[in-house]
Amino acid sequence: QVQLVESGGGLVQAGGSLRLSCAASGRTFNSYAMAWFRQAPGKEREFVALINWSGSSTYYAASVKGRFTISRDNAKNTVYLQMNSLKPEDTAVYYCASGETGTTMKQLYNYWGQGTQVTVSS
Repeated sequence: QVQLVESGGGLVQAGGSLRLSCAASGRTFNSYAMAWFRQAPGKEREFVALINWSGSSTYYAASVKGRFTISRDNAKNTVYLQMNSLKPEDTAVYYCASGETGTTMKQLYNYWGQGTQVTVSS
């Protein structure tokens, strides 16, 4: 089993920044890809960003590319999402996920955190 715990969400004004963290335990963290997804009220959970096991490869949704940065610290078993130039449409619950391979398909991730709320006011 693996446990993922997100933190760092909150309320921020448009144009501001937040840094989300996801702490992992219970498995060999540095062997697996990690990703962030988000879900706004009434909408499907959507892909945001992913990072491979070593951190050498990342991929972003078009809606966040250039504003968000995913990174990981395998020594700390933690993955991060730095979010800059936030927009009201970024408001959602943000989830981290762990999987065998890096993919944008949420159904291929085995483990999920409980989520952290990000609210961006206009």
